Amino acid sequence: MSLSEMFTSLIFILCSVIAPLLTDEEALLPAPQNISILSTNMKHFLNWSPVTVPGETVRYSVEFQGEYERDYANEIWIPISECSLIIVTQCNVTEDISATVPYNLRVRANLGSQVSKWSTLKVLFNRITTFLTPPVMEVSADGYHLLVKLEDLGPAFQFHIFYWRKGQERVYKKTVKGISSVVHLDTMEAGAEYCVKAQTYVEAINRSSNFSQTQCVRGPDGGRSTWMMTAVVSFAGFVVGVLALPFLAWKISQIFQYSCCPVIVLPDTLKVTESPAMLIHCRSEGTECCDVAVHVIPPKEILRLWIQDAL
Repeated sequence: MSLSEMFTSLIFILCSVIAPLLTDEEALLPAPQNISILSTNMKHFLNWSPVTVPGETVRYSVEFQGEYERDYANEIWIPISECSLIIVTQCNVTEDISATVPYNLRVRANLGSQVSKWSTLKVLFNRITTFLTPPVMEVSADGYHLLVKLEDLGPAFQFHIFYWRKGQERVYKKTVKGISSVVHLDTMEAGAEYCVKAQTYVEAINRSSNFSQTQCVRGPDGGRSTWMMTAVVSFAGFVVGVLALPFLAWKISQIFQYSCCPVIVLPDTLKVTESPAMLIHCRSEGTECCDVAVHVIPPKEILRLWIQDAL
């Protein structure tokens, strides 16, 4: 046997021994199965069935391929860093699905130096197929104001709100951003019932959800409200009257007293320092009384002296 024949025989024997071993290794780490994507309200999650190896922790890596990578970049695959060597069987791919075009995704299992084959989606995914849910809302009446509160779904969402007065055919529409806030819809008529329903809308994919369940509220009864307002105003007026009446009586008495019997205050130069009797005596005898200082004589005293002098 020649040397070349011996070398060929040796290679054949080695391949015959190693090939079954490699096949057994691959069989220990099968590829993930049941690859699917769940998309609700523009949130996209790739799911798959776990690969089970007794006593071992299997990890997974995920990659995606968009329309550009598939048609213009030699069909390259882009790894998703948040889903590299993870131990869970779900990957959030929302940030990677950034355009309304078909995407392909694939996942494979990793165990040490062993890797499985890639498992890909059977059908390309487009975010336009996401399931949009009707908005969660709460309708209320604050006095005569018709209000609605909507859940927060993020800046990419809008809500179409439809409202009407029950029993009338005309329906009004208002569009608001998908933020959590209270929206004023209309001013209600007294005792009338108003109904509201809404739907979610995403401009990026030009799709709307189904309508939410209709909610109705009734405005306050105008007659009852007027009666209660009258009662409150009357009670407030009574309280104010009770509190203000004593003050008004005192104030009127002060005004009456100062108007009929004013108190005159004279300067010090006009005040009489001697007794009033001496002042009258000087006047009757014609004596000089200039040196007598003057002081204020109360009105009652002057009246008494005048009567006494008259007698």
